[in-house]
Amino acid sequence: MTAFARFDEHVRARVAEYLDELKALVRQPTVSAQKIGIEETARIVLDRARRAGVAADMARVDGGPPTIVGETGSGERTLLVYNHYDVQPPDPLDEWSTPPFEPTERDGYLFGRGVSDNKGNLMARLQGIEAYRATVGELPLRVRVLYEGEEEIGSEHLAAFVERHAERLRADGCIWEAGYKDAAGRPTISCGLKGIAYFELRARGAKKDAHSSLGTIVPNPAWRLVWALATLKNERDEITIDGFMDEVRKPSAADLALLERLPFDEAGTLRIHGVERFVRGLSGVELKKKHFFEPTCTICGVVSGYTGPGSKTVLPAFASAKVDFRLVPELTPEKVARLLRAHLDRRGFSDVEIAPSHGEPPSRWPVDSIAARAAVAACRSAYGTDPVVYPLMVGSGPMGQVCDRLGIPVAGFGSGHAASANHAPNENIAIADYLDHIRAFGRFLHAFPGRPLD
Repeated sequence: MTAFARFDEHVRARVAEYLDELKALVRQPTVSAQKIGIEETARIVLDRARRAGVAADMARVDGGPPTIVGETGSGERTLLVYNHYDVQPPDPLDEWSTPPFEPTERDGYLFGRGVSDNKGNLMARLQGIEAYRATVGELPLRVRVLYEGEEEIGSEHLAAFVERHAERLRADGCIWEAGYKDAAGRPTISCGLKGIAYFELRARGAKKDAHSSLGTIVPNPAWRLVWALATLKNERDEITIDGFMDEVRKPSAADLALLERLPFDEAGTLRIHGVERFVRGLSGVELKKKHFFEPTCTICGVVSGYTGPGSKTVLPAFASAKVDFRLVPELTPEKVARLLRAHLDRRGFSDVEIAPSHGEPPSRWPVDSIAARAAVAACRSAYGTDPVVYPLMVGSGPMGQVCDRLGIPVAGFGSGHAASANHAPNENIAIADYLDHIRAFGRFLHAFPGRPLD
C-alpha cells in the first residue's frame, strides 16, 4: 500500500471523529460583526492547533481580536496557512432549514454558519497535518499558521499584526482560506482575489418622520437616495461613476488566452442561482472576462421609512443604502472613495453622506508559482482529474495585507462547492468534499517541498 493510500484509508476511517470536531467549532457563534464568541472560539482554535502539533500562541494589536500564529515541521521550504475563525451574521434566520449554529447532516451535506467559510477549511487542514504524520511521516516542510478573527468585517487590525510579526509569517508560498468545486463539480484553485470598498450612503430629510400627505412639499430622502444611486450604474449594468473604469487595468493577452482555456459551467451556474440569463446576456469569453476582470458596484441593502407588515403612510426622515465595490487592479478603496464623492458632488448630491466601512486592495499572483504548481499536483492526485486554475477569486479578503506585504505567492483551494451558500442561509459543504480536502491538503504538504506524488 502506498503512503497516500494509507493516508486516504486513515482519513476515511475517521470521518465521524472529523465531523464531530468540525461541528463543535461550528456551534460557536463567532460573529465578528456583533463581537459575539470571538474570545471563546480563539481559545478553542488555539487548543486544537496545539493538539495538531503546532507550537502556537495568541497575540493581538491595538485592542483587536486574538490572532493565532504558530509553526510546526521543518524543511527547506516554508508554507503559510491562512484561515479565519469568525463568520458572517446568520440573518435572515427564518430562511434557515435548521438553526445556523446547530450543525446538521442532511442528504450527505453538513449545514451550519461557517461550515464552508471558513471553519471547515481551518479544521480540515489541521486534521490533514495529523493524518500526514500518522501515515506518511514527519512533515517535510515548515508550516506556519495564521488564524484571524475579524476577516468578515475587513481585518482592521491584520496589517499592523503582520508588520509586527512578519518574521513569524514569512514563507515561500501560502495556501489561502477558501476554495470550492465549480458548478460542474471540478476542483478549482485561485491565485488571487478581488479587493473591496464598502460604504453606507445616507440621505436626510425632515427632523422626524411625517405624514405621507406632506410629500407634496416636504423633501423625501428615500427618493433623494434612489436618484443618487441611479447615477452609479446604467440600465446596461455599466458602472458610470466618473473616471471609475479608467482606473481598471485591462486584461493582458495572456489573461485573455487563459480565459479562452478556462472551463466555466454556464448552465450549472444559472441553475444554482435560479436565473435565466447572465447580466447583459453575456456568455463565453465575454462572460468570464466580466466575472474575473471587471469590478462591481452592488447595492447590498436599502432601508427607509416603514417596512413592516401592512401599510403605514409615512414620509421617512432618513434613508440609507449599503453599497460595496469589488475591486480589480488598479482600483483601491482610497481611489473609489475619492471618485464616488466627486461623482455625487458633480451631480448635485453633495448632501448625500458617504460613510466608509472596510476596504481591501485586490491581489494577483502567478498561476505557475511554487504554491500553484503544488496545488495542481495535489488536486490532480486527490481528485483524479485536472483542477481548474482561476486567475483570482471573485470574492475579497486580506491577501494584500499578508501576502503582498510579505511577498508570498498564493494558491487557494478548499472544501466548498458552487452552491455552498457562503454568507447566505443554509450554508453547507458536502461531507465527501470535506474529506477530499483533507486528502488534497495532505498531498499539498508533500508536493510543496518538491516531493513526487507518484
